[in-house]
Amino acid sequence: MELHNLKPAEGSVKNGKRIARGQGSGRGGTSTRGHKGAKSRSGWKKKRNFEGGQMPLQMRLPKRGFTNPNRSPFTAINIGRLAEIADKYAVTDLTLEKMIELGIIKKTDKVKILASGELTSSITVQAHACSETAKAAIEAKGGSINII
Repeated sequence: MELHNLKPAEGSVKNGKRIARGQGSGRGGTSTRGHKGAKSRSGWKKKRNFEGGQMPLQMRLPKRGFTNPNRSPFTAINIGRLAEIADKYAVTDLTLEKMIELGIIKKTDKVKILASGELTSSITVQAHACSETAKAAIEAKGGSINII
């Protein structure tokens, strides 16, 4: 066996249909597209989600609620995380600038302090919002929270 002798198995390769190559080919004229109408013309495409004229699924399903365009979500930081940060970086004063510098939050984030976890040392925190239980936990350890 040599490269120039290689051939595909008998019957495994078929010739492609030669469409629109004249009447003698048997596929000339309308070129297997039927007669007239948009589908017979070049450039025809079915619309996305078109279901043959029946009411599309996205129109059949109920719509509920709305998204408030003026909503400003908070980035939640638990006091347990604050304790880890204070221990790791030996920080007692956590301002927004310091949190941005350490990569905890982004420049545009609004911060809310939540009460999950244990606080080990006294820290001063700056945030946009704080839960009552988190405030009580921080102040119980001798720290303070500054709401912007």
